[in-house]
Amino acid sequence: MKILLADDHSVIRQGVSLMLRDAFDSLEIEQADSFYETLNLVKDIEFDLLLLDINLPGGDTDTMIADVRGLQSDLKVLMFSAYDEDQYGLRYYQAGAQGYVNKLSSEETILQAVNAVLDGGLFFGNSLGAPSVKSINPLETLSARELEIAGMLVKGEGNLEISNKLGIGMSTVSTYKSRIFEKLGVTNVLTMAEKYWHYKN
Repeated sequence: MKILLADDHSVIRQGVSLMLRDAFDSLEIEQADSFYETLNLVKDIEFDLLLLDINLPGGDTDTMIADVRGLQSDLKVLMFSAYDEDQYGLRYYQAGAQGYVNKLSSEETILQAVNAVLDGGLFFGNSLGAPSVKSINPLETLSARELEIAGMLVKGEGNLEISNKLGIGMSTVSTYKSRIFEKLGVTNVLTMAEKYWHYKN
């Protein structure tokens, strides 16, 4: 497993790196202290998770997630900040992050956040103690129709077959499929099926 820790404070990077190495076996950690270095690493190495400081030098807080996803479309992103989740969490959720955890959180909460995102869920916890964990089943973000079509796709049914069974156009099926992929954070049916059965069972 490979994690990229992007933060401009060396003390934070070293502390979190030690914590993660203690928690995970066979873990490779890369560190970046600027957004430029982050992009270079993401370009060259396939990571399982990016812990990203929202105030990373050289990065635009509104476009950083889109920039890294332009290089690795499936990269899971956990925002890591000293700012209050209540103020910024929704903003970064809408930007595509899978989680937001406060740097002042306990070690237990930070590890819960990392595990939740690595498992394909979402994590948003409160700042300054009394953590509130929300590890969300991504299937719950799908509408009833999207869930129905996802179930047909993972059973091997194609767009034409789904179109005929549901009495909807091929273009409509394609639109639903794109929405499902986007909500589940996947780019193909095989990966979607793995996530679907993981959370369905």
